[in-house]
Amino acid sequence: MKSLWNDTEAATFGTDPLGQRVYTSRLLGRNPDLVLHGGGNTSVKVEEKDFFGEPVNLCYVKGSGWDLATIERAGFAPVRMSALLKMAELDSMTDSDMVLQQRVAMTNPNAPAASIEAILHAILPFKFVDHSHANAISALTCAKDGEARVKEVFGKRVLVLPYVMPGFVLAKQVYEAMKKTDLRKEGIEGIVLLKHGLFTFADDAKASYEKHIELVTVAEEWLAKKSGSYKPATAEANVDLKELAALRRAVSKARGVPQIAKLNSTAEAVGYSNTSGVADYGTRGPLTPDHSIRTKRAPGYIAGDDIDGSVAKFADDYKAYFERHKSEGHTMLDPAPRFVIWPGRGLVSFGDTLKDAKIVADISEATHKTVALAEAAGQWEPLSEKDIFEIEYWELEQAKLRKGPARKVHQGKVALVTGCAAGIGFAIAESLAEQGAQVVGLDIDKDIPQIMAKIGAVGIVVNLTEDQPVQDAIDFTVREYGGIDIVVSNAGIFPKNDNLDAMAQSDWDRTISINLTSHQKLMNKVIPFVKLGIDASIIFVGSRNFKAPGPGASAYSCSKAALTQLCRVAALELAPHKVRVNIVHPDAVFDTKLWTPEALAKSAARYNMTVEEYKTKNLMKVEIKSKDIGNMVAAMASPLFAKVTGAQIPVDGGNDRVI
Repeated sequence: MKSLWNDTEAATFGTDPLGQRVYTSRLLGRNPDLVLHGGGNTSVKVEEKDFFGEPVNLCYVKGSGWDLATIERAGFAPVRMSALLKMAELDSMTDSDMVLQQRVAMTNPNAPAASIEAILHAILPFKFVDHSHANAISALTCAKDGEARVKEVFGKRVLVLPYVMPGFVLAKQVYEAMKKTDLRKEGIEGIVLLKHGLFTFADDAKASYEKHIELVTVAEEWLAKKSGSYKPATAEANVDLKELAALRRAVSKARGVPQIAKLNSTAEAVGYSNTSGVADYGTRGPLTPDHSIRTKRAPGYIAGDDIDGSVAKFADDYKAYFERHKSEGHTMLDPAPRFVIWPGRGLVSFGDTLKDAKIVADISEATHKTVALAEAAGQWEPLSEKDIFEIEYWELEQAKLRKGPARKVHQGKVALVTGCAAGIGFAIAESLAEQGAQVVGLDIDKDIPQIMAKIGAVGIVVNLTEDQPVQDAIDFTVREYGGIDIVVSNAGIFPKNDNLDAMAQSDWDRTISINLTSHQKLMNKVIPFVKLGIDASIIFVGSRNFKAPGPGASAYSCSKAALTQLCRVAALELAPHKVRVNIVHPDAVFDTKLWTPEALAKSAARYNMTVEEYKTKNLMKVEIKSKDIGNMVAAMASPLFAKVTGAQIPVDGGNDRVI
């Protein structure tokens, strides 16, 4: 491990202590081998003047919810040193009271809540304190002889403390240790908390950071020597995407809500999944207790081809684990795994959102690499399940869960939308994305990737009349997110108005190809995955023309009528699989590229109407907009329509010819 300190870069953060604290915190956060997704914490002690001009000693400590990799000055909570030191003298204190008193002691009530390790940081008699959950320290200490290893590696350079619960208990442990130890006089450079992490400290930001890097490097070198000729196992993945979709469905069922699934099928991940004994040592526990909040105590393991049975076994084991350790007031969390080891395929991580799944994926990758190295250097032995239970069901974490944001309607679902570069298709994709779905949009428009990116979705350029590109897009969606739950088949064209005796055969053929046959081809390829979806739904976008055609629109009207029949047949075929199939029939949607101001004016004049009258020429005299269709489709894919299939829903403000 190398120091990332750069004098020029450091100067851009300012020469004051807090500016330098921000810089070195980011240096720690840049390295995933040190901290991941909010892990670790840092602090700096300063003297400032309060609002009344009185001097006050503060400990600026990392605030809750901030990530070291991107932290700013505003991410540090200024807490009065006097209050922190007074709390350290107490014999006992609940963590909830500790958090409250830390908040009371802050000079800026608008700052984020201070780290639960604030008292510990205050106790250490140095200006700068750096704390990480370095992978090398976990690999070194997560063993039966962890303490002996640390002493062998570092000698008297570090103070070694046994694992205790983070929060006040840990602060009290360090407080008592400080009574017996003079860190400065004894030349102690750091503190190793067994099966937890590393603290370093100094009166200079660079010195504290680089001491951290140096000690972690010493641990890495010892592990490399101890593991001898160890090299990570590698293997080629053999992934059946239908199996991946089935796994996602099983995990979603166990968790009670749809999950995004991220597959890691790198050669190293697959090699790890194939390693002899990984079902045992790979499921013993997390690298650091902090990870258990996101990953649970251990990953799942998929035995053979029994996906449902393996997920059910994990759930049963989790329920038994809860029963073994629960106390009054505990409510069991869902029993679904957050990631699994899948022999021959690699690792699969799950989350309520794509962001959550990616965080778990990052942790699972760090875990498999470190666990494999630790096992090669001796037996991997992480924290006991009782200790992990105390973290997972910690009062502070339980409180966070109770305060969590409301779940969006389509959160965790994966939606495939065709013909969504503009107009109705774009509005549908936007509505689904707004309601939490992970959307993949397909369109022949070369700008579809950029168009979908505006709504946080993925766009793929696809000619829907071509077989292989459609299959590739479906495979991409399943590989990236684990499955497909919602399909909106919207692609279509409206050819120029010609009567039957004047219509070019090519116009008819092209319209039928795009407005009907491309939808049938999509169904042929996507239905096998939709059958494995969660609360699965297929929605076609039809037209008022199927019931109320007009002269000169034979190709369009016939294609939409046939599409409606395709929907009805699909509803009959897929009902036994609990897949809902419905169709929406818009009419007179004028806020699309098709309708320019000139075209609107020309059409209105033909009816002897103003443009406004023309736009509202329905029974209710209301304008129908693309977003109205988007919201309706999102509703049709939601639990509101859970028991509706084969339905035809008009969104037209009322049309006398249809009614």
